Amino acid sequence: MIDLTPLDVRNKRGDFKKLLRGYDPQEVDVFLEIVAERLENLVRETLVLRERTATLEQQVGAQSGREQAVQDALVSAQELRADIHTQAQREADHVLREAESGARQQIQEAETEARRLAAEAEANVRNQLRDAERRLEQGRDALEEMERRRTRFLKAFRQLLEHEIDVVDVEGERPPLEVRPIDLDLGGGRFAAPDPD
Repeated sequence: MIDLTPLDVRNKRGDFKKLLRGYDPQEVDVFLEIVAERLENLVRETLVLRERTATLEQQVGAQSGREQAVQDALVSAQELRADIHTQAQREADHVLREAESGARQQIQEAETEARRLAAEAEANVRNQLRDAERRLEQGRDALEEMERRRTRFLKAFRQLLEHEIDVVDVEGERPPLEVRPIDLDLGGGRFAAPDPD
């Protein structure tokens, strides 16, 4: 494409050959002036459009830079989110493992303590049972001893009663006692008991 300026159009007038029966030079000059003016308008519009295009390109570049910054920030945010999620998952897994380990340890300790308490309770029950059996045996022995003493006492009491009955029988067969006055020497005089009759 040939670069053509309005000045080129205006200066072209003198370059045309003059022929008979050619165009009216005045009409050609008017037309060339119109073309030159139109070309000037187009050049001005083109300059304005170029400036506007440059401005828009700068804005697009800035917008593109902002979009890239937003895109980079979005990617960074997504990566940060993924990192946070991964870290949170690791921490949750760690806490869960520790909780499970602690729970297992507590269960083991509780089972050990339960076994110890059960063994201790069983030993206490055995000791109490032996103690109760010993006291029961002592009670039986004491009861048997009391029964033997009761039997001996009843036997001795029976013998005593039988002896007393014998004494009563013997006394019942004796003649009545004879009452006699008694003289007592009390060292300064004599005392005579009165006659009971």
